[in-house]
Amino acid sequence: MDVRSIQQTVPAKEHNDSTTVWWLVPPREMYEASVGGHLELICEWEVAPGGEVFPHSHPTHEYYYITAGRGYIVLEGEEREVGPGDLVYIPPGKVHSARPLNDNAPLRAVSFAVGLPGVGEIDYTSH
Repeated sequence: MDVRSIQQTVPAKEHNDSTTVWWLVPPREMYEASVGGHLELICEWEVAPGGEVFPHSHPTHEYYYITAGRGYIVLEGEEREVGPGDLVYIPPGKVHSARPLNDNAPLRAVSFAVGLPGVGEIDYTSH
């Protein structure tokens, strides 16, 4: 599982040294894997305390940027603890799930997904 932490990323200066950037995915790193694809979605989501995301998969490259809470991401049976500042990459077609670390606080994240070329509309309500 690919989890990158903002706390472990070395900042760089961009735009004539006017902006500090923490590259979690550097420019063009995902070019080959996503060429011909499309931006499928961007959303913010939350799993309630004691809840769990139903295990599912999509034909997309998914990224979860954890904004609040601590929790677990499970990818194809591998479980990793995540927290604010972590970026999780979910490859296309891999079964994944998420849940809060405990029953007292939610897990919250922003997701970005890049769809694969030629894939039709995805029904997210049943996946």
